[in-house]
Amino acid sequence: MKGIVKFSLTFAIILIAIVLVIIKYWDYVANPWTRDGQVQAQVIQIAPRVTGPIIKLPIQDNQLVKSDDLLFEIDPSVFAAQLEISRAQLKKTRNDIKSLEKQVEATKASVSMNKANIKQVKMVLKQSIAEMEDNKTVYHRQKTLISSGASSRRTFDHAVTNYKVSLAQVANAEAQLLAAEASLTQSQANLAKDQANLGESGEGNARLRLAKANVKLAELNLTYTKVLAPVDGYVTNLNLRKGTQAVANQPALALVDINSFWVSGFFRENIISRIQKGDQAVVTLMSYPDNPIKGRVESLGWGIAQDDGSTGESLLPNINPTFEWIRLAQRVPVLINLTDVPKEAVLRVGTTASVLVMTGTHGTKSDKAPIAAPRLLE
Repeated sequence: MKGIVKFSLTFAIILIAIVLVIIKYWDYVANPWTRDGQVQAQVIQIAPRVTGPIIKLPIQDNQLVKSDDLLFEIDPSVFAAQLEISRAQLKKTRNDIKSLEKQVEATKASVSMNKANIKQVKMVLKQSIAEMEDNKTVYHRQKTLISSGASSRRTFDHAVTNYKVSLAQVANAEAQLLAAEASLTQSQANLAKDQANLGESGEGNARLRLAKANVKLAELNLTYTKVLAPVDGYVTNLNLRKGTQAVANQPALALVDINSFWVSGFFRENIISRIQKGDQAVVTLMSYPDNPIKGRVESLGWGIAQDDGSTGESLLPNINPTFEWIRLAQRVPVLINLTDVPKEAVLRVGTTASVLVMTGTHGTKSDKAPIAAPRLLE
């Protein structure tokens, strides 16, 4: 009797253990899962904006840096000198513009003076013409009178003289008018030339804007000598040394953004239809198998590269041989957003992970602790 009880108890314990194991494995059997997962993150290529030798390098390989921490500094002496040159050029440009503005004002005054002179000469010409007409009338009357003996020779000669003088005055006034008009034309041409040399007045002047832009560019180049971390992250594969010549726009080091980690799980295409955006997921890192990570499906890939049909030798398509009775499922990337990373699990780009997606859980919230993938399935 005791043997039967002992046997029954042992059998019950074994049965319970089997049930627990089955329950534990059920999620990984009933839901899509893959061992083909990879930890990824945004890797920022840090490139300097200017060229020069590195004089400061306060960081070390694999070091954690905060946003705006100094990564390295380029010798600023050349750029400081360029800034002083640009500032001096800006000051000279302002002085040149002031001189041109005064020149324009002087030319405008000359134009106004010539216009006033023309107005005055026209008045003189008008008066001379009126006087000439009067003298002409007197001359013709005296000419008639002298022929009939009704006027003296002296009076006639005086009328002739006055008429000739008034004709000369009219001619002189006309000459002065032509000279004044020519002077006005020349002063207007000079004004147009001076205004063209000056350009727009005030801060909108093109040369002034160019000089100010050169100062701004020199200031920026000087600030670019200090290369700062754009985000919190890890310095990776640092090969720089003090004295190294940094080249503008050439990547100098890599920075792994600490706040951008995600996991890409590559699922077989025959199960991808069961996965939806927002489904809960469990990620188990190969490096930390006992610290599963909660996540959610962020997105599903819309395409993968195909080997068949790619161009090969002689521009002919490459076609891989296949067995007609075996069809290999393609792998589609599924992006998993990590929502709760345990402190014990350290994320590293490129490391391997198993990914379980719990279908039908999109739009739901679960406070249940994630269960690590069984060792046999990792």
